[in-house]
Amino acid sequence: MTIYKILKTTLLCLLVVAATTAPAHAQMSKKQAKKLQKTLSKEAKKAIKAAEEKGYYEPPGALPLSTQMNESYRLQMQMDEEGYPKFIVGEASAIGGTKIAAKNQAIEAAKLELAGKIESNIVALVEQSIANEQLTQEEAASITETVTAAKNIISKKLGLVRPLVEAYRDVSKENVEALVCIAYDKDMAEQTSINTIKEELKKKSEDLHQKLDSLLKLSDS
Repeated sequence: MTIYKILKTTLLCLLVVAATTAPAHAQMSKKQAKKLQKTLSKEAKKAIKAAEEKGYYEPPGALPLSTQMNESYRLQMQMDEEGYPKFIVGEASAIGGTKIAAKNQAIEAAKLELAGKIESNIVALVEQSIANEQLTQEEAASITETVTAAKNIISKKLGLVRPLVEAYRDVSKENVEALVCIAYDKDMAEQTSINTIKEELKKKSEDLHQKLDSLLKLSDS
């Protein structure tokens, strides 16, 4: 099991993932946040130990891997004034012939995962709108298709990101594996995604564009 899978099975990114996969912005109480913080701290220590045991190391000039992972954990626990997580996180690993090649591939994959989380959020909202009779089955299917197709465009529009965690592991004489964890301001990421989806949907149907706009405004109210 790679450290990427180990991290995915811990609760290191639970707070952010929970916030970005729920169809509604599920606010967390202070008591819940404190309990989760304690759990995450414990799991973060396990993840750091597992990474080191698997042979992952930081690149020259970078902060120690343990420091990187602790900083990643600290950032993910940051909340806005309303008690919502400030950042959305993506993780990925990739193998390449050089550290740079592997890192770039991993970052692009992490951005795609990040875009996928936002996509899931909007798709859930669309599915919910069918039950509320705000959209027909046909309209919802068309919007969902556009949202899914826009994921690659969204990931490219997120632009440059700085990895919170950047680690490497030698897998052979020719190849190295890069592991990255990136963070993006949640509000900015969501707005970028919504604008992109609206642009793509407008090419298909002005009526559907307006209906999605209406749904998104309702979800913010």
